[in-house]
Amino acid sequence: MLYVKNLHKTYQVGTTRYEVLKGVDLSVSQGEFVAVMGPSGSGKSTLLNCISCYIPFDEGTITLGGQQLAGLDETRLARIRNEKLGFVFQDFMLLDGLSVRENILLPKVIAGKADRKAEEETESLAQLFGITHILDKYPAEISGGERQRTAVARALINQPLVILADEPTGNLDSRSSRAVIDAFLASRDQLNATIFMVTHDSISASFCDKVILLQDGQVWKTMERRDEQTRLEFQDRLLAAIKDMSKDGEER
Repeated sequence: MLYVKNLHKTYQVGTTRYEVLKGVDLSVSQGEFVAVMGPSGSGKSTLLNCISCYIPFDEGTITLGGQQLAGLDETRLARIRNEKLGFVFQDFMLLDGLSVRENILLPKVIAGKADRKAEEETESLAQLFGITHILDKYPAEISGGERQRTAVARALINQPLVILADEPTGNLDSRSSRAVIDAFLASRDQLNATIFMVTHDSISASFCDKVILLQDGQVWKTMERRDEQTRLEFQDRLLAAIKDMSKDGEER
């Protein structure tokens, strides 16, 4: 589904070059819920921005649904962002002047496909995420958790290949965070959605099928949740690995 191979990205500030990604390799399968974790400066946001085609990368390949993303013109990249990628941001990025229903429908409007079928899909997603009662309200009238579930529904309306989520629970309390994670789990289990989430939160990551630990622009370790393992057991493994990664970074 999503393959990243030998990805390199360097920023130039004045005469100084900063190598942010140093040969990242990873893969995400269809219907998989994957998290990327790592300390500040590890390259998480840069990785997400490269996959989303918002910034170019220097070397390597990114393949989405069998299509390589390098070298595409802006028109084709825009089509991929709207049709093959769904986005969920920390600060929701809803349009205040549109109702919840209209925000969810927005990608269909952009694609010129806001028809009766799209309205039915909106209703279906709203029911899945428990937000049917707020469809005619505006973002300022609903809670943070409801805004983020609206954003998840909007990300899914075009049935994208992958949802890219950037710290989706970062601005939420624990109850609202769990509601958003439950929305992702429902998307995976009932819609076979694929989610690639950047997070600092070990609790949110512990619900994932796989967690990629990033340090200094490289994949330090990839951890998969075993079938027999509970979420709390997986979280304990994650916390232990994060501690070891921190020690390794200090030694370097």
